[in-house]
Parts: sequence; C-alpha cells; structure tokens
Amino acid sequence: MSRIGKTPVLIPEKVTVDLDGLIVTVKGPKGELKRLMPEGVSFDKKDNTVVVSPTTNKIHSRQRHGLCRALIANMVEGVTQGFSKKLEIVGVGSRAQVKGKNLVVSAGYSHPVEMIPPDGITYKVESNTNVTVSGIDKEIVGNEAAKIRSIRPPEPYKGKGIKYHDERILRKAGKSGKK
Repeated sequence: MSRIGKTPVLIPEKVTVDLDGLIVTVKGPKGELKRLMPEGVSFDKKDNTVVVSPTTNKIHSRQRHGLCRALIANMVEGVTQGFSKKLEIVGVGSRAQVKGKNLVVSAGYSHPVEMIPPDGITYKVESNTNVTVSGIDKEIVGNEAAKIRSIRPPEPYKGKGIKYHDERILRKAGKSGKK
C-alpha cells in the first residue's frame, strides 16, 4: 500500500466533499472543484476525513491509490487557501503587464506575447518583472506558469529569460579566447 494513500485527508469546517462514484466534488470558500478519479480506488467519507483505498491488489489499483489521495488533498487545499506560482523576468527591456485579465509579456521578441487566462486563474504583476499566477486548481496554475516560462526560458550564459522565483539557473562559461 502507498504510504501517502494510507493517510486520510482531513476536511476543514468550511469545506464540503461529495463522493459520487468516481466523481469527487469539493466546495469551499474560494470556489468549487470537480474531478473524475481513475478506476481502481474507492472512497469513504468518515466524520471530517476522506479515506482512499485500492479496490484490488493489482498494480494499477495500487499505483492510483496515492495519486487519488494527493489529488483530493490538493483540491481541499485549493478551495481553502488556493495556489500560486511566482515567476521572475530577467533581461534588459523584458517586462510584463496586466491588461484587463490578460497578461502581456515583452520578452525580447519583435512583438509582445499576450496570455489569456483560463477560468479561475488570475495574473498579478509587481514591479514589471515579477509575475504571480494564482488560482484554486494546482494543475492549472502549474500549467499556466509553465506556459509563461516557455515564452522565453532562461538561457545558461547570461541567465536572461523567464524563470520560477526559486529556480536556480546553472551558468555556463562563455567562449574562451584564442590561445
């Protein structure tokens, strides 16, 4: 059995979890998330916890055991606290700004790149070079942050580009002169 899957998911007071077969719905103060879970696991709601258990002892069921528990825990955390990813833009003339709900990034191309947020995602820009992507679904927040980073990934020679706030760029030495 999965060590992660064994631990029950605690449900805070302001959160409700509805289990309808393989569809899990979590409602909280920040919103509502609904997800279809993979087959091979069963869910039991006891008091203020959700317990995930594999239905069989086959490998697919055991693999999905910890996954489903982590997905439910992320859904509960998302509707209570939310998730956010911070990005930094490094480079002369590179900047970002919010126009309406859209994010406009000038990253050294001949044109600015405009990002349209999916439902439930908000962009926030501080000092033109720090972008925060926030929302209640951890998967969508991470995907949007990765899309923004892919506009201009950091390069290893000068470190220019868009990087995660806590990302460390391994630097390379430049060309060596003639000998």
